Amino acid sequence: MSSPSTTPSSSAAPQSAATGVERFGYQQELQRSLSFTDLLIYGLIFMVPIAPFGIFGDVFQGSGGMVALAYIIGMVAMAFTALSYAQMSKAFPMAGSVYTYAGRGIGAPVGFLAGWVILLDYILVPTLLYLVASAAMASFVPAIPVWAWLIMFIVFNTAVNYFGIQMTARMNKIMLVAQLIVLAIFLVVGVIALAQGKGHGNVFSPIFDSSTFSGPLVFGAVSVAVLSFLGFDGISMLAEESREDARKLGRAMVGALVLAGLLFITQTWVAALLAPNREELLANGGDNAFYDIAKYAGGPWLSVLTAVATAIAWGFANSLVAQAATSRLLFAMARDRLLPRFLGKIHPKHKVPVNATFLTAAVSLVLGLILANNEKGIGQIASLINFGAMTAFLALHVSVVVHYVVRKRSRDWWRHLIAPAIGFLILLYVVINAKVAAQAVGLTWLALGVLILITFILIGRRPTLPDETEVSE
Repeated sequence: MSSPSTTPSSSAAPQSAATGVERFGYQQELQRSLSFTDLLIYGLIFMVPIAPFGIFGDVFQGSGGMVALAYIIGMVAMAFTALSYAQMSKAFPMAGSVYTYAGRGIGAPVGFLAGWVILLDYILVPTLLYLVASAAMASFVPAIPVWAWLIMFIVFNTAVNYFGIQMTARMNKIMLVAQLIVLAIFLVVGVIALAQGKGHGNVFSPIFDSSTFSGPLVFGAVSVAVLSFLGFDGISMLAEESREDARKLGRAMVGALVLAGLLFITQTWVAALLAPNREELLANGGDNAFYDIAKYAGGPWLSVLTAVATAIAWGFANSLVAQAATSRLLFAMARDRLLPRFLGKIHPKHKVPVNATFLTAAVSLVLGLILANNEKGIGQIASLINFGAMTAFLALHVSVVVHYVVRKRSRDWWRHLIAPAIGFLILLYVVINAKVAAQAVGLTWLALGVLILITFILIGRRPTLPDETEVSE
């Protein structure tokens, strides 16, 4: 079976020769059709450019009103993780993300555990997104219950993902443009409102407020803000569907992170200056804080616009790419016989991991219906997602040091030792300060993975990866 990456006339041919998965012991089964722009848009959609709309109140409260500072710190903190992703995606340009990088950078058993832990993130992310979006839409259209919205979101996104990664990429562009238009409208209206004297506090208060600033508060803001940046790593799942040089995969991740960060900082800066109920926000936060600010700045129409845009962004755009990323992780682990083999099946026409796509949809549907009217359950899922992602990222940073410094004898101390070490310490702080309930369930999930790994070893199926031929760095 031929693919675009192996066809001499294909524009991807030079890239294939340099980064083809065949030299890692695999066959090229997914379709290499994504450009650098496609990857960049995918990462932006995964992070949701208007993500602060939905969580502004909580971030405002957690940062003592210095919400823009919280996002600046979050962007810097996650930049170290993005740099580690860039290094490992260059070395191992394959689907699987942390599972692949830890498996080949450290060892297959460690890769299995890293993949198992990040499954907690990827399996639950679509469920969370569908639930939040469905609840938001039900509040606008009460005649349609949450469970009905949930089913509509899941069916639509599963259909788009089923028809191939190019279909997903086209939808991503449409969704990104729509989000940016809504964001631009808010910023224009917000700036006009500020010019009319509706602002509160001085222009620098969202980044520094002497009345609330403290060291512990700043570090606490890190644990809040870094969670808004989860998603740039999903670009690594598309390594086998990119027609670009492997180095551009890492650049797309870093670029998506920086662009999303700048958008986060700009919109929260304006919103923080407009907040009419600052003391109440500092005391209680609030799920509707951003929409109340939009109403104050431009009227009820702007409040409705920003709220509906948030619901659609989470329910369609973000969950669409989350489902795609989850299916690629399941595919990567299944082809290495660490998950049931049927999850490694590729659709002969659409070139997508079809069974993994359907399983992700089924899990989201079942969990979503169970938790459709349980707000506490939504918060618990969010905590588990954060714990799973941060823990897996710890393995990512270690894999950079082991692969490059220990094995390759690299003397690029910044990229291969110092930056990963800083990233590791930041994430370790986040994991240690995670909610106790998330720690308990997350560690239980990790223990289950260890038991499965031990079982594999005892029955003679110790995790192994196909041999790698000589890799040119």
